[in-house]
Amino acid sequence: MKVCVIGLWHLGTVTAACLASAGHKVIGLDYEMPLIQQLEAGKPPIYEPGLKDLVKRGLAERNLLFTTDPKEAFDDIEVVWVTYDTPVDENDHADIDFVVDRIRQLFPHLTAGMLVLISSQVPVGTTRCLEREYAGTYPGKTVSFAYLPENLRLGKAIDAFTKPDRIVAGVRNSDNQKTISQLFRPYTENIEWMSVESAEMTKHALNSFLATSVAFANEVAVLCEQVGADATEVEQGLKSDNRIGPKAYLSPGEAFSGGTLARDVMFLECLGRSTNCPTHLISAVRTSNNEHKNWVRHKLRSLLGNLCDLRVTVWGLTYKPGTDTLRRSGSVELCEWLDQQGAMVRAHDPAIKVLPEHLSGKFELAFDPILALKDASALVVGTAWPDYRSLDADAVVSHMMKPIVIDPKRFLAKTLGDDPRIQYITIGKQKRI
Repeated sequence: MKVCVIGLWHLGTVTAACLASAGHKVIGLDYEMPLIQQLEAGKPPIYEPGLKDLVKRGLAERNLLFTTDPKEAFDDIEVVWVTYDTPVDENDHADIDFVVDRIRQLFPHLTAGMLVLISSQVPVGTTRCLEREYAGTYPGKTVSFAYLPENLRLGKAIDAFTKPDRIVAGVRNSDNQKTISQLFRPYTENIEWMSVESAEMTKHALNSFLATSVAFANEVAVLCEQVGADATEVEQGLKSDNRIGPKAYLSPGEAFSGGTLARDVMFLECLGRSTNCPTHLISAVRTSNNEHKNWVRHKLRSLLGNLCDLRVTVWGLTYKPGTDTLRRSGSVELCEWLDQQGAMVRAHDPAIKVLPEHLSGKFELAFDPILALKDASALVVGTAWPDYRSLDADAVVSHMMKPIVIDPKRFLAKTLGDDPRIQYITIGKQKRI
């Protein structure tokens, strides 16, 4: 098939490269010339394991092209796939106008018979509004709109696209089903067909359910600390129940961050207010999650008292392992808070070689995780990079002023958690001194 993918950041670049690898003829459209030049050189705008090689392969095989010209992009195209990453501010409010305005810019270039497939995260009802607006502006053209919820995960995006559990697709007619089935035939035939509005709502409900699960697990874990229970044992008790299942988001650990889950929680909160339907449970999720962000801060203060002039080391800065994204990272937020308390912060991350300008001066970036521990009064494990599992307890103890390790997700429990020299603190379990 001939597909135009518009909006070339994480979602768009992964979508374009994966479609090209399946043999589709793909042209990526974005209006930022530096971004297009970078992609034409085989360099994705964001780190994602395997993505650079996939882009280079698509370019070499001529299945993948990039342009800033919509006339070139829409020449003899069957599907226009909208993949703009929806911007989210620091308060979890999504900039929907950014996405909608760019879809409107496509209207003059659409031709009869095209399918506009939207994967950007937008509030339920957005696609219908765009359909009506297009029909009113171009009454003589028949263009279809469908909604396909984004299904990627930072650090595992290519597997998520090429090996999906299932695809959710919101369509208006059987012709749309045939087109989408053909797009995904190389990867899966397991497609859940539904209305466009149901597909939009599914994305909100799914992310909000995951967010609720994380907040619930963390609240239970904090209660476990008070009564001598072990939250990971409680987790196994829950997951072994066939009404819940082994893949449920019930692992005790950090608060969710990044904006993706919170964005859909906010969508449902706003929908509840606009329709006068109370969302008591959903509206409590962000409050619970924001409070849980203070767990590490409370532990540091209870263990060390005044943090001013104390050295604290943070391992891992990125939003997730397998990516170089720092925006809305919980680890970065912690480092900034520590700086505000007067602590001397030294951080390490295997994917970060230089701190962005707005963070430089707030904390120090070390290029070796062990040397980052020199004279530290505490170590916080922020991002679960596998690299840290190869570091032994002797090196940690010998470099630290106080061998205190705060590891919310128990990521290093096997290497550091059982060492009697280390005061190992984790969520959902009483501390061992």
